[in-house]
Amino acid sequence: MEHIVVIEDDANIRNLIEVTLDGFNYKVTSFENAEDALSFLDKNKVDLLIFDWMLPGMDGLSAIQYLRKQKEYQDLPMIMLTAKDKEIDKITGLDYGADDYLTKPFSVLELAARIRSLLRRTHKVIQHEFVIGDMVVNMDARKVSIQQVPIELTYKEFELLKYLLENQQRVVSRNELFQTLWGFDFVGESRTLDVHINSLRKKLGSPYDDMIKVVRGVGYRFVME
Repeated sequence: MEHIVVIEDDANIRNLIEVTLDGFNYKVTSFENAEDALSFLDKNKVDLLIFDWMLPGMDGLSAIQYLRKQKEYQDLPMIMLTAKDKEIDKITGLDYGADDYLTKPFSVLELAARIRSLLRRTHKVIQHEFVIGDMVVNMDARKVSIQQVPIELTYKEFELLKYLLENQQRVVSRNELFQTLWGFDFVGESRTLDVHINSLRKKLGSPYDDMIKVVRGVGYRFVME
């Protein structure tokens, strides 16, 4: 039985989530503030977190950002559930470490489906190390170095590099990258992915920047040369 922690200050929404997830046979622990939830995490193993953004005291975004800096929580699935529904809010939430972003009002069935998807993805994670020339990508430590010099990547930049490395055998579509790394379908001319690709290339530098190939009209592929 997977253990899910819900951090939501609205009692009605919190109770709705608890009842729904209990019906799907999840163990649920809930809190109305982030501080109590963080204290609970220090002593208990959990499988997934659901954060509201606007909370009394520490807000959900700050809590997620804090957890992502801790090695033991870097791969823990986290969903942000919030009334903040602008595209820039979604991008901010996902860039700060949320794996998925769902806006209020929400469907409890959709929430349950997103939870199942995240848990399936997490259970399939195989941690290993990629060595490409003098670049080392350590999945366990979530660190990248070139000629033994650390390369500082943001959370999403590392996730992007990791996903491209793990899928070198094929072209990864833009829509797949958005769904997997940002949690929503690619719509219109958003340049979020392009900005992250360009930033990642710049930080890696030559010759590794050229290994991230653009496949026009489709997506991207990492090609070791």
